[in-house]
Amino acid sequence: MSEKFETGQVLEGKVTGIQPYGAFVALDDQVQGLVHISEVTHGYVKDINEHLSEGDEVKVKILNIDEEKNKYSLSIRATQEAPKKQPRRPRNSQPAQAQSQDNGQAGFNTLKDKLQEWIEQSEDRSKTYKNN
Repeated sequence: MSEKFETGQVLEGKVTGIQPYGAFVALDDQVQGLVHISEVTHGYVKDINEHLSEGDEVKVKILNIDEEKNKYSLSIRATQEAPKKQPRRPRNSQPAQAQSQDNGQAGFNTLKDKLQEWIEQSEDRSKTYKNN
């Protein structure tokens, strides 16, 4: 087991192989680790070949070392700054209709528009119930 590598260390490596689930990266002549597809970059990676090629020099961070199995878990995205979150856009791109429709049918009104109408309806019903 190599004593020169430790968890959390960031170093340069060379991509030696690519599989659908990740890329193998040589840290030196004797030690190789796996960058899982989820650790290639921030965001979703559908095809790892769109991001990496054999022979690429990459900066990796050692996430975990399993000394018994001699396996190194690596991450490229841990060496990159996370992208700033974009504010979410509403799903419906058209603005909501706040006023009643022009064709005479009652449409959606704002609460402010409807509040007075509801108060009057409530008062009318109260009078009707009191009189019965």
